[in-house]
Amino acid sequence: MGILSEALVQDGQGLSVVVEQLVHFWLLVRAPIVAPLLQFAVNVCLVMVTMLFVERIFMCGVLVVVKLLGRTPKTTYKFEPMNDYCLQGDVELGTNSSASYPMVLVQIPMYNEKEVYQLSIQAACGLLWPADRIVIQVLDDSTDPFIKELVQMEVKRWSSKGINIRYEIRSNRNGYKAGALKQGMRHDYVHECDYVAIFDADFQPEPDFLHRTVPFLVHNPELGLVQARWKFVNGEECLMTKMQEVSLNYHFSVEQRVGSAAYGFFGFNGTAGVWRIQAMNEAGGWNDRTTVEDMDLAVRASMHGWKFVYLHDLECKNELPSTFKAYRFQQHRWSCGPASLFRKVFPQILKNQKVKLWKKLHMLYAFFFVRKVLAHVVTFVFYCVVIPATVLVPEVDLPLWGAVYIPSIITILNAISTPKSLHLLVFWVLFENVMSLHRTKATFIGLFDLGRVNEWIVTEKLGNLMKYKMSSKLSGKRSLQRLVSNVLIKGWKLGDRLNMLELWTAAFLFFCAIYDFHYEGKNHFFIYLFCQAVAFLLMGVGYCGTFVPS
Repeated sequence: MGILSEALVQDGQGLSVVVEQLVHFWLLVRAPIVAPLLQFAVNVCLVMVTMLFVERIFMCGVLVVVKLLGRTPKTTYKFEPMNDYCLQGDVELGTNSSASYPMVLVQIPMYNEKEVYQLSIQAACGLLWPADRIVIQVLDDSTDPFIKELVQMEVKRWSSKGINIRYEIRSNRNGYKAGALKQGMRHDYVHECDYVAIFDADFQPEPDFLHRTVPFLVHNPELGLVQARWKFVNGEECLMTKMQEVSLNYHFSVEQRVGSAAYGFFGFNGTAGVWRIQAMNEAGGWNDRTTVEDMDLAVRASMHGWKFVYLHDLECKNELPSTFKAYRFQQHRWSCGPASLFRKVFPQILKNQKVKLWKKLHMLYAFFFVRKVLAHVVTFVFYCVVIPATVLVPEVDLPLWGAVYIPSIITILNAISTPKSLHLLVFWVLFENVMSLHRTKATFIGLFDLGRVNEWIVTEKLGNLMKYKMSSKLSGKRSLQRLVSNVLIKGWKLGDRLNMLELWTAAFLFFCAIYDFHYEGKNHFFIYLFCQAVAFLLMGVGYCGTFVPS
């Protein structure tokens, strides 16, 4: 026993010596080496934050001017409603009375959409338009034979009611969604169509959707796209969907409106929009070179001189991803794709002769660089790496205007588009900072064409499953018993839910917070650091979003 105790004491003394040597080495290199490098990183981040701030202020200023001048899509472009007879839903009218209506193709791409396929097909079949002037195309890439059979049966059911609906499949999934849409445009009956409306499998357009969009294209030959706003049916489902709603509401309320009003250009959202087929063809059609085929098509069409219009008052219901796994995959695709596309179209936009200089600058600087690259990188690098690191290096000068004041203004400008969630502002900041880790990683993958650059994983939708779950909720003790039972039945394992990147970041932030608290940092950053560390920890163990029973 005595020998063992003596060995432990010696080991402890040896460890103490190692720690002292490390601390001594850190004090030697901190001021002459680490501090200048970190100060350089701080200065670069301050420049990026300022760029982001100026871009936000500019967009809000444009939006204010647009509202003061009373500019709306209907005052900017010509709009004349189609004949009122179709509003009664009379599908038995003769072809002569509907001859003035253009032929419209409606595409619904789907992949193993068991929970939502009925919702989208039903909504598309309920669109008010002359029956002889519309074709509904269900592009089913499902790999599950049972789901394919369900979708096909649903199509046959609506076809038996007199709806002109087609069920189209292909032998492979090459190009994913872009490949399916491209293949769908090759059918002979599509050649008779003038416009194509696209709805993802969880989108449910209102019956008058075509009546509120197609006239813009009919009466304005320079328009190539009409985009509607998204309305989220599950925004109140959990804290994670509420946070998503804040971010997306800013995108639609500000970014899309400003792009439409000031430049006639914005990124197509991939769904809830109507394209002029001529504009698509001139742009080269669908291309699967990135995972944002919708944005790719919009950029190419814009370079051919086509303009876009965004209708903020036209909403199309859809579902937000409510599981953390699904949201992470979606955000990877939405961040990696634009960065990859930016790298590929940069020289094409510079050389383009059909687009004016001011529009080129908007596309390259504001649309791509600031929003799709810089915003993700600065959020993670500055707020989750550089600022925490400065508490370890007191020689670094970090001005409060860049670390606190400007970020606070940017946060308020982002969140004000969702007033009902202003009380959740702190949670939104912490949530967005955690997600910026994945967005930054995906951005670099896209910029440098790394391994997962073309990874495409369809965002999981819960649809009817969540409706059932919500309707079958129990109260009090019985609800708790049901939850415990579900966990036991699932065989839930913590290891299946661990996200190591978040956990390592949480450890780093906890260390910085404890250090700042112990040495009484002058700016009290430890308050923010502790909160942010907890956010990374909770999401690192998967405690975020909806838990779905098997």
